[in-house]
Amino acid sequence: MHPVIERVTQRIEARSKKLRQDYLQRMEQARQQGPHRGALSCGNLAHGFAACDKGDKGELRSLTKANIAIVTAYNDMLSAHQPYHAYPEQIKSAVRAVGSVAQVAGGVPAMCDGVTQGQPGMELSLISRDVIAMATAVSLSHNMFDGGLLLGICDKIVPGLMIGALSFGHLPFIFVPAGPMPSGITNKEKARVRELYAEGKVSKDELLEAEAASYHSPGTCTFYGTANSNQLVIEIMGLQLPGSSFVNPGAGLREELTRVAAQQATRITDLGTDYRPIGQIVNAKSIVNGIVGLLATGGSTNHTMHLVAMARAAGYLIDWTDFAELSDVTPLLTRIYPNGEADINHFQRAGGMAFLIRTLLDAGLLHEDVETVAGSGLRRYTQKPELHDGKVTWVEGPSASLDEDVLRGFERPFSSHGGLCLLRGNLGRAILKTSALPEGAGTVTAPAVIFSSQHELDAAFKAGRLDRDCVVVVRFQGPKAIGMPELHKLTPPLGVLQQRGYKVALVTDGRMSGASGKVPAAIHVTPEAVDGGLIAKIEEGDLIRVDADSGTLELLVDESVLAQRQVAKIDLTESHFGMGRELFGGFRQQFSGAEQGASALFEPVPFPDHSS
Repeated sequence: MHPVIERVTQRIEARSKKLRQDYLQRMEQARQQGPHRGALSCGNLAHGFAACDKGDKGELRSLTKANIAIVTAYNDMLSAHQPYHAYPEQIKSAVRAVGSVAQVAGGVPAMCDGVTQGQPGMELSLISRDVIAMATAVSLSHNMFDGGLLLGICDKIVPGLMIGALSFGHLPFIFVPAGPMPSGITNKEKARVRELYAEGKVSKDELLEAEAASYHSPGTCTFYGTANSNQLVIEIMGLQLPGSSFVNPGAGLREELTRVAAQQATRITDLGTDYRPIGQIVNAKSIVNGIVGLLATGGSTNHTMHLVAMARAAGYLIDWTDFAELSDVTPLLTRIYPNGEADINHFQRAGGMAFLIRTLLDAGLLHEDVETVAGSGLRRYTQKPELHDGKVTWVEGPSASLDEDVLRGFERPFSSHGGLCLLRGNLGRAILKTSALPEGAGTVTAPAVIFSSQHELDAAFKAGRLDRDCVVVVRFQGPKAIGMPELHKLTPPLGVLQQRGYKVALVTDGRMSGASGKVPAAIHVTPEAVDGGLIAKIEEGDLIRVDADSGTLELLVDESVLAQRQVAKIDLTESHFGMGRELFGGFRQQFSGAEQGASALFEPVPFPDHSS
């Protein structure tokens, strides 16, 4: 193992010892109750199988056959989740063929950030992760199940399903993906049209045509945002079948992978001889593996919150210093949009997960000695699935990249370090995604221009007020303020300013997610403005330094001057009502900071002192 990978893993284990012990003790107590249907009264059990056919009722009466919960995020507005429509019947049939039973235990909400970008509903996006976690727990609360299949792909949905499943950590769970849509127009062309529209050079009809040619069919969006980052991280953590992440919907291999996942879920319950509960699979080593996979591919910055919350659900404390130290020794091995021109289908054809995991294992950057839903050891995931005579088999994946413009080995990476940088300074702590930055763009010192929404910035850009070197500050966007929406409307105008030759950067307590790209963006600034963070004291024209090279984020104003300033206040009422937002005031009040996972679900615990 690389010594830094080992050191960070050991530090996480030591830091989390008491929390992890408490978690494992609770999970063992739950396991000792045995197959939970045995604890149900006759009336309870009769309700639980009332709608089943005669054969399934008999199996559930016996208490010896596994009952697999299906928790689904299906809806047919999300292109990624529309293929799930047929999955429950496929799963039930597959499970029945091996003598067990599957039931849809419940559905969880699944919103599309692509639809809500720039709209009021986007302010419910991050909140929805905790709602999904709770809905998962409710789905599993009937004591009817011996294991589960989790049907989810997109941004907050996979982390929410994971957190909910970990509260039933004595049960095994397998994530079942549905795959990305085939490639549409190139991501480069899509970005070009967006920037032309921001400048008023193309019409709205032309913009819609470009967007519709990109997002054009069932399946996950093909750029490397949070949805595809979810799939990669979950697979590298051993919670999906090897090579199952990026097989397109409708393919014969896709259907066979779903069948195998369903039947494998029955084999790893406590009723069999290969018990693999999720609470044991998710440990410090698998969490570090997930972070390394994210960094090696320039994945979504949302996971600097999601992985923190997911780890916390399993009794582990991780923070941005862990991410930063791992990033320093993890090479960037992919170029997938927004960190390049290729999409996720190109990554799959270049060697995909099998080659990525092989090269990271061989470099000592992943823990091989982990448990997975497919068996012991991560080396199993260097194999790829193929369809032979209608059945899936696993064969050795490629030992060399099939397209070095998209995916490379450890010996010739695109960069010697991962795609994330931790910024520290008097403005607090922030994340900056470096993997898509042009050469020399990572350091900007310029006067501040202040906004309290992405819409204000858009108006200023169109009025020509930003045609200069500047650090754009968009504040009061954090979890407690308005639920921390993603601020994708910032990307096109800031990209245009950069193309015009101006030195520009962004500082915000909001999010940019997997689509943050070529503009240096200090995001997730913590503490946020409504928590009294220094970002709330910045005034127009103050010099700010954003420096990815040195990892600093500084407001260059004398401390004596800052001491005299008042913290800015704004009326956020407009963001707290309408589109259902009034129902989530309690969540906003309870949110932890971004570095603690931006969650309302967990009791606060002290994090390490980073003052040094």
